[in-house]
Amino acid sequence: MNQQLEHKRHTLAHLLAAAVLELYPHAKLTLGPAIDNGFYYDIDFSDGNTPGDEDLKEIQKRMKKLLNKWTEFTHEVVSADKAREKFSGNQFKLELINDIENRGETITLYTCGGFTDLCRGGHSENPKAEIDPDAFKLDKIAGAYWRGDEKNPMLTRIYGIAFDTAEELETYEKQIAEAKERDHRKLGKELDLFTISPLVGAGLPLLKPKGMIIRQQIENYLWSLHKDKGYSRVWTPHITNLSLYETSGHAEKFGDELFRVKGGEEDFALKPMNCPHHMQIFADNQFSYRDMPVRYFEPATVYRYEKSGQLSGLTRVRAITQDDGHLFCRVSQITDEVSTIVGIIREFYKTMGLLNDYWVSLSVRGKDGMYLGGDDVWEKAESSLEEAAKKNDLNYKRVEGEAAFYGPKLDFMFKDAIGREWQLATIQCDFNLPEKFDLKFINENGEKERPVVIHRAISGSLERFMGVMIEHFAGAFPLWLSPEQVRIIPVSDAQNDYASHIYAELKAIGLRVSLDDNKDSMGKKIRNAKKEKLPYFVVIGDKEIQEKSVTLESRDGTSKQMSLSALANHLLTEIETKQI
Repeated sequence: MNQQLEHKRHTLAHLLAAAVLELYPHAKLTLGPAIDNGFYYDIDFSDGNTPGDEDLKEIQKRMKKLLNKWTEFTHEVVSADKAREKFSGNQFKLELINDIENRGETITLYTCGGFTDLCRGGHSENPKAEIDPDAFKLDKIAGAYWRGDEKNPMLTRIYGIAFDTAEELETYEKQIAEAKERDHRKLGKELDLFTISPLVGAGLPLLKPKGMIIRQQIENYLWSLHKDKGYSRVWTPHITNLSLYETSGHAEKFGDELFRVKGGEEDFALKPMNCPHHMQIFADNQFSYRDMPVRYFEPATVYRYEKSGQLSGLTRVRAITQDDGHLFCRVSQITDEVSTIVGIIREFYKTMGLLNDYWVSLSVRGKDGMYLGGDDVWEKAESSLEEAAKKNDLNYKRVEGEAAFYGPKLDFMFKDAIGREWQLATIQCDFNLPEKFDLKFINENGEKERPVVIHRAISGSLERFMGVMIEHFAGAFPLWLSPEQVRIIPVSDAQNDYASHIYAELKAIGLRVSLDDNKDSMGKKIRNAKKEKLPYFVVIGDKEIQEKSVTLESRDGTSKQMSLSALANHLLTEIETKQI
């Protein structure tokens, strides 16, 4: 977000806190930052009444009333003792003050409209003049642990949404309403695509037959984009001796996210990543420079323990199927290999209708964080990826602190049909794991040389990508992805024989077709086909029998009479070209 809007949202967090204190004097304030689309404030109401969603309008009304008096922010640099005196009785603020003091940082208090808060700054200079009272709205209430630690007290988080203008707020609210209609959890149930069983466990979705068709079509398409570009398919087990991840560094990195398994006297883990396994496949060969690059492809399921509160349908799960690929190459080959991957990404997302208005994050190291390898290795990896980004004319920007722990990456950000941004494809450059596993090949001088590893995933994960696609298409999948592609609907029993013939002919050429010959009226059959968001249905009446034709109806309301052969050609062409 731009700085001016961020300052408005931060100011509104202060305004929210001030309004809450007037209505709930017993409240203890903690933290209130600006966030994407708005702001929030975490508050402890344990000493009295706690507001609910029904109270948000009253709090919002008080905010707008206070805004008229908020004309100027002032700030004061204070000692830790003075700050503690100001916030005595509020253990949350006192903890923050102690942390700031221990870090040797300046403590500042900001005041506006008679309300003072502990803050680092970043506000609207004149809130009354700069903030449109019709451009913000309190949104919802949720629970949140103090400082995100479940061992700490549970607080009440009040969320608000805010924009520069009322029109932008209205647009956002329409997008949210549309998103609810497109929610993949809702559509997944309505379209019978997947389910989550409490007996199996949270975050472990089960794909039903229709959902599996979609997944298989995506996986097949991904392989078709790779098979003629030098990739070989491999397979690795779901479980491994823990020593593999101790060598790679994943055991330390993932910590409590690892599912650990005891087998007799041995310690195992369900794999959280595929890369260490692929390193072992590469290591079990005698490669020379003539073999490089070596490219492996594996759509494999990995497992990570995500907290139950973070799980969501298909988009946040504990069983993650990555369309994973690892390339082992020389430094001089990095740019060309990345260029090939970029070409695959562009073709894949063009097919999905997501290629417009995308951008790429060149994710590099930050000042803080646990990273493998020395500065020289990281500088080489970051410069190689940036060179590839420039060569491929990617709309990229450097983002510090978002690199993987073993190397920098290019993260591709795409917008769906209603403008929401998703991070999906990724390309990662890694000089560290080859070092960890002592990987080598023989160069043209007969010497051992260390390869570079490029990690790449085109869809990110199949589960999350399916969730995004369900919402992107609102369940109305293009013909090639649709679990059921066409339904044959006879007007009455008199047309059943001809309808069965059409059904058999279309099924024989590989179409996913069904025959609706039950006793319902034709109107109900058509309504059912539309409700299930089928791309096409074929109506068979007396006229079609007499003329040896069919009437093809599409979900967009268009219809066309044609011969059976013309119908087959039309559908097969649309599938082959993967039209949206």
